[in-house]
Amino acid sequence: MSAIGGSIESVTLDGREFAVPTDAEVNRKLGGFENEILANGNGTGRIIKTRVPLSIDGLSIQVDDSRGDQEFVNELSKRNDFFPIAITYASGITYQGSGQVSGELQASSQSATMTVSLMGPGELTPQ
Repeated sequence: MSAIGGSIESVTLDGREFAVPTDAEVNRKLGGFENEILANGNGTGRIIKTRVPLSIDGLSIQVDDSRGDQEFVNELSKRNDFFPIAITYASGITYQGSGQVSGELQASSQSATMTVSLMGPGELTPQ
C-alpha cells in the first residue's frame, strides 16, 4: 500500500466546517510524549518522557466574510476551554482531538484565507 498525500479535504472547528485551499501545507503533531535519552556514568541510560500537546500548525482556511468566519474563529480563541477539532486528509482519514487556537489570527483580503494554528491536550487520533 502506498502513502497518500495531497490536499486537505476539510477542517471542522467546534462543529463548523471550513474549506482548505488545495495547496495548503499543514504540519501535524499527534501529541503524547517526546523522549530524551540521558546516559548514566555506568553505561546505562534513562528515558526522560515529556508530555507534549497535539498541534496542527500552518493550517490555511477559507475566510468568508458573509459567514463571519474570522469572527467565529476569533470567538473560539477567546474561550477558556478546548473545543473539538477534526481534519480530513486526501487519504480520507480524519484525525480528531480537542484544541484551542494558538497564536495570532490575521485574514488575508487578497486570498480570502486565514492561517490558524491549533494546540491541545491529549492526542490526535484517526477516526
